[in-house]
Amino acid sequence: MKTPALVRLTDSLVLARFETMKIYSALAAVRQLLERGVVHPGQTLVDSSSGIYAYALALACHRYGMRCHIVASTTVDATVRAQLEILGATMEQVTPSSNLKLDQELRVRRIGQILAERPDVHWMRQYHDDIHYLGYREFADLVAAELGDRPVTVVGGVGSGASTGGLVEYLRRRLPSVRLVGVQPFGSVTFGSERFQDPEAIIAGIGSSIVFDNVRHHLYDGIHWLDFAHAMAGTVAVMREHAVFAGLSTGASYLAAGWEARRAPERIHLVIGADTGHRYVDRVFARHREALDPGTLRPVEIASLDELAMPWSVMPWSRRRYPEPTTSSAAAGGANPLEVAS
Repeated sequence: MKTPALVRLTDSLVLARFETMKIYSALAAVRQLLERGVVHPGQTLVDSSSGIYAYALALACHRYGMRCHIVASTTVDATVRAQLEILGATMEQVTPSSNLKLDQELRVRRIGQILAERPDVHWMRQYHDDIHYLGYREFADLVAAELGDRPVTVVGGVGSGASTGGLVEYLRRRLPSVRLVGVQPFGSVTFGSERFQDPEAIIAGIGSSIVFDNVRHHLYDGIHWLDFAHAMAGTVAVMREHAVFAGLSTGASYLAAGWEARRAPERIHLVIGADTGHRYVDRVFARHREALDPGTLRPVEIASLDELAMPWSVMPWSRRRYPEPTTSSAAAGGANPLEVAS
């Protein structure tokens, strides 16, 4: 189930269509922790999630005889909850919020409380522990074997950093010419758009209001920032044009990859389709008549973060590192997210 279908959308666009991408990450991480003796069978593993990782961790725990507890985002719906329960996981959900920063801060605070109350629980730290990179070696081998000799550009949501980052780190060991283009929502601190607000969206899995240690900024060649309306346009378009029912991050990546492919048609652009569209039925697919025509949409090309503008901006990142977090962003999460909980 973890292996994606590689779907050729056009001559220069290929979609890696996952049921849930982070199975690669969760399986490898749990296996490594068991082998190292950091955790033991039957122990409870806990983490925060907006949905994709929750399902993946529940599957990994089910496979390896572990208990699983999830502190869930407001984006986790009844469909995901039912699957977690059937797999034996427990879940609690933070107070509903349409604000990405508040949603993540509440989840981090609750993780801190659980760790204080239950010292036997192991926190998986998907946002901060680089053990989550390990599983993507297998996916990189699949991509390298299937996509042939043409140069490759990977386009996908940044999120915790481990999925696109892990894939490309391993790919570049075999194919040094691989480019990585990340997708971000406005309001995320990860690539400096925190001064913006997109009132309609928590685009689950691609942005953050706190600093994620697993994001390796120097891996990225370019960054696209898109608002909810543009992500929705891409999500509806990939369903309408290619019959692919995928999540909002996939739609945002599809829109960004289409723009990239028009500028570099000689390259294969691998779009990361991290999950299915089920949890977006009400917020996105039921509103398909409202979706913008992607053929009319173009980003603003910028040279610095000072020029960043909604609703869609693109900037060469050129594999550079990002400055240290400011005092204000550290207070909101920083390098040690449990400071929020205290």
